[in-house]
Amino acid sequence: MIYGSSLFFMFKFMVKTLFLIGCAGGLGCIFRHLLQMALHSIHFFSIPWATFTANLLGSMLIGAFYAISERFGFSTDVRLMLTTGFCGGFTTFSTFSYENMFLLRQGDYFSFALYCVLSVACCIGGVILGNYLVWTRV
Repeated sequence: MIYGSSLFFMFKFMVKTLFLIGCAGGLGCIFRHLLQMALHSIHFFSIPWATFTANLLGSMLIGAFYAISERFGFSTDVRLMLTTGFCGGFTTFSTFSYENMFLLRQGDYFSFALYCVLSVACCIGGVILGNYLVWTRV
């Protein structure tokens, strides 16, 4: 009986965190869709620029959110809401992976390589930039 009550106690306190993550994830999805609609007509090479932009902005945001959380002592709930929730809903690794498979199937190896390199390099740079901006500007 102790195990069951411990699990209930743990779940009871996780409900708020899960709710916050879910709400923020929903907002991230909405913002991603709006970005997709705004950038769908950009054609430069065959790169899916809306996904690239979402991943780049999401990387910058997650870097900034972690730095802000650490610097200002945000609660774990707020940090998870911003990072796991909003950034998780906004960024699109599964879409990125699918789009790369599509480029390979089309035989567009140049766009595939360019998209992979740009996405990885720029998104890692985005995390570093977001973190740096918080620590030097705020």
